[in-house]
Amino acid sequence: MKKLTPKEEQVMQILWQLNTAFLKDIWEALDEPRPPITTIASIVKKLEGADFIDHESFGRTHRYFAKVTKETYRNSSLKSLLNNYFEGSPKQVLSYFVEEENMDAAEINRLLKEIEEKNE
Repeated sequence: MKKLTPKEEQVMQILWQLNTAFLKDIWEALDEPRPPITTIASIVKKLEGADFIDHESFGRTHRYFAKVTKETYRNSSLKSLLNNYFEGSPKQVLSYFVEEENMDAAEINRLLKEIEEKNE
């Protein structure tokens, strides 16, 4: 799956949150200072071309919606991160969080409990 640029991901986050949106809705959901609406239109067009979103037509106006779910994109991104930066090893990911992000013992114990419950 194609990796989104930060601006594309920002538009997708808005669509995932709103479910459907007109171009103006997407633009209004952005933080100030907002880019020109034509910039957002270009991003939306690229996302449509990449088959991430689609639209319903209402005359000359389009209402956009995501074709790729947030979960599907998240899973693809995490697999890519795992393979590209942690040699495909979930153990290395956990070690990173424990060592570099100072994950506390309570959080580690919660994760261990979830793993045990899943394996039962």
